[in-house]
Amino acid sequence: MENANIGKKLQLYREQKKITMRELAEKAGITPSMLSQIENGQVNPSINTLKMISIALNVPMFKFFITDDDTKKYIVRKDSRKTIGWPSEEDIIYWLLTPGISGDIEFCIMEIPPHKNQEGVVQSHVGEEVAYILEGPVNILLDGNLYTLYTGDSLVIPSFTNHRWENNSNHTVKIIFAITPPSF
Repeated sequence: MENANIGKKLQLYREQKKITMRELAEKAGITPSMLSQIENGQVNPSINTLKMISIALNVPMFKFFITDDDTKKYIVRKDSRKTIGWPSEEDIIYWLLTPGISGDIEFCIMEIPPHKNQEGVVQSHVGEEVAYILEGPVNILLDGNLYTLYTGDSLVIPSFTNHRWENNSNHTVKIIFAITPPSF
């Protein structure tokens, strides 16, 4: 875990989200002292502690383990794609189509099983997102308005726009999207 620089990555995500150490510690249920020690590399967090921090930051746990070697590849083979996602969305799968998340753009496929949605999760992030519906239909709640999109439709989600995906159909929905800068 030392090569992954978990503490430095944690600090970077915390600062990007403009959250103080005290605020994050409170949300994650740990002491500010413990968080400081983790960020400074003095201690390694337990998996449970890292999970709580991940949830509090709304950052997938895998992001804390990516090393520089993981981001130097150019090709992503179908059978070696990384799955990513949010701790609160266990059923929704995101397949990372780019070799890593250190570039200027992130390219993913999201699969939403039948009758699933991003329950209670309204996303908003830095950067613009463009989505293309590979297999629909799918609903998106976009800045308080509900839209239904069908196979072949696309949309732009501007920076900091609240959105949430819903699959009310009997089929798995597949959406391909690009986000710049990467936000997963």
